[in-house]
Amino acid sequence: MRSPSWTWDELLLVCSRVVENDWRQLRTYQPATEQLADLLRSLPLHDTAARSLPEFRSAASVSRKSADLITNRPGYARQATRGGHLTSMVAEAFTTRKIEMLEAAQAIEDGISSGELVKIPPQPDEIGDDGYAAMEGRLLARWAIFRERNGTLRKRKIAEASRLGRRIECEVCEFHFADVYGAIGRNYIEVHHTQPLHISGPRETRLRDLVFVCANCHRMCHRSHLGSTWRTPGTLRSLMAEHAAQGIGTQRRVARS
Repeated sequence: MRSPSWTWDELLLVCSRVVENDWRQLRTYQPATEQLADLLRSLPLHDTAARSLPEFRSAASVSRKSADLITNRPGYARQATRGGHLTSMVAEAFTTRKIEMLEAAQAIEDGISSGELVKIPPQPDEIGDDGYAAMEGRLLARWAIFRERNGTLRKRKIAEASRLGRRIECEVCEFHFADVYGAIGRNYIEVHHTQPLHISGPRETRLRDLVFVCANCHRMCHRSHLGSTWRTPGTLRSLMAEHAAQGIGTQRRVARS
């Protein structure tokens, strides 16, 4: 059995250390490289059999992967190593969105060190159609989805809205479950965080951090598309408006023809 392919989350952590090392290779003999290898082996991403392999995310493999990230960075003048497409994508992301990528890496490290990420089981939709969760990483997507499925938090948000006389409807499409389904839909809605974990950090969720969304809009807020897996209700509304405008334009062209 061979070590599994590197995931976005793992490459994110390695590249964050490479960037902090001024884009120099992480050497096997450096204590920091061994510490990073220990962190990678602790990530709840692979099965027990893979994690028991002697070469699995060893300091030597981390050192080689750091070289792949360096040589696949945009603008690198020499011959790039064969690090793979995902390696190139992560290197490019750190080149163009350094601060956000470092924040995402730190959020993962905080989640592992606190023990929170280890306790959370895999969640539906934590992996996009392309096989990974783009910039936020699979583990941060898992953590966010798990938090949003917290029934107690959702009930508190609904109770607050009822107390303030707010209509409990989707803040993207304005769908109201009770209007469509009657009594069975009363006070039913899902919640979505206004900021991804790599921005908000792994702090306790506050009610003002949450918005109401229907199930369909919630899936679209998290769906991996064009390098993003996090959308606010405002962003999703804009996408819907753009699509509607394109549809109107198409209808007019067809009518003229």
